[in-house]
Formats: sequence, C-alpha cells, structure tokens
Amino acid sequence: MPIAYKLMLEQLINGCRRGDRDAQRKLYEFFHGKMMGICMRYANCRDEAAVILNTGFFKVFKKIDKYDAEQGQIEAWISRIMINTAIDHYRKEIRKGRTVEISDARFEQQQPMAVDQLNAEDILKLVQQLTPAYRAVFNLYAIEGYSHKEIADQLGISEGTSKSNLAKARKKLQAAIEEQFAIKQTNYAR
Repeated sequence: MPIAYKLMLEQLINGCRRGDRDAQRKLYEFFHGKMMGICMRYANCRDEAAVILNTGFFKVFKKIDKYDAEQGQIEAWISRIMINTAIDHYRKEIRKGRTVEISDARFEQQQPMAVDQLNAEDILKLVQQLTPAYRAVFNLYAIEGYSHKEIADQLGISEGTSKSNLAKARKKLQAAIEEQFAIKQTNYAR
C-alpha cells in the first residue's frame, strides 16, 4: 500500500475518532462504491442497499475507536461491519415475517456457457431477486466464504437450513441464468 494512501487513511481515521464531520464525509465517499457493492449483494434493490450502507457507516463512525490498525486494514474492518449490518437487516426482515418456509433441496450443476453470457450487473440483479433468506445464505457462503455452521450461528438457523437455502438459491439462480441466456440467444438470433 502506497505511503501517501496509508497516511491519508490514517488522517481520516483520526479525524473520525475526533468526530470531525469532514473526515467522516471523506471516509464515506472514499469507501462508498466498494461498500455499496457489498450492500447490493444483500439487498432487494438500490434503496434498501443504501439503507444498509448508511446504517453500516453510522456503526463505523460510532465504533471507530475500536478499530485497531495492527489487526488489519480499515477496508476489511468496514466490509465486516457492512456484512454484519446486512445480516442484522435480514434478521429484522425475518421478524417482520417476510421470509418463506424452507425445506431440503438438491442442487443441479449450472451450465457454464449460460453464465458466461451475462455481465456482473445481470447476475447481481438475479441475486437480488432471491428471497432474503436465500440471498443472505448465498452471499455469506458463495461470496464471503463462511461455513454453514458460521452462517447458522450468524442467522440463527440450523446448518441444515443453511445448506437447504444455499441449494435452493443456486437452483433458482441456475433457472434464472438459463432463462436470461435463452432470452439473449433469441435476441442474438434475430
């Protein structure tokens, strides 16, 4: 990491610790895009992602004194807060009753050719169409690298439910990707 970059971040962090609004704004702007990307993976839409993002940054500024540069980079620390904020948001949705009942499912291999025809934005939109339960487990397992035990602990579900939600999420994504691929192939043939 370049020294100028490291010094700039250190100054922003110290400013945030002092409650300096300008430093908070700059830190927010500096990490906005990357953190919004994380939030978008867990949200239904951009507005919901913005709520998660802003709640997450509120936590960042509230807990900035707990950040220890010796333990790791600020970006990783903020990312972890965003992921945990998204999980908290998901839990609130559960309490509101906005989830569906889950059961065992099996995963069938998707065809790589279909997914290769989609861009990242298309895939993100498909992930956002998953139910909150499926989306949370899919993101935590496939993107963040959590184990099913860790996911179960984080979301307050059983490991079996985590595995089932992942399988169903993959199956729904597979079907959606194949549908998108078929549409693109039809449009291409015209």
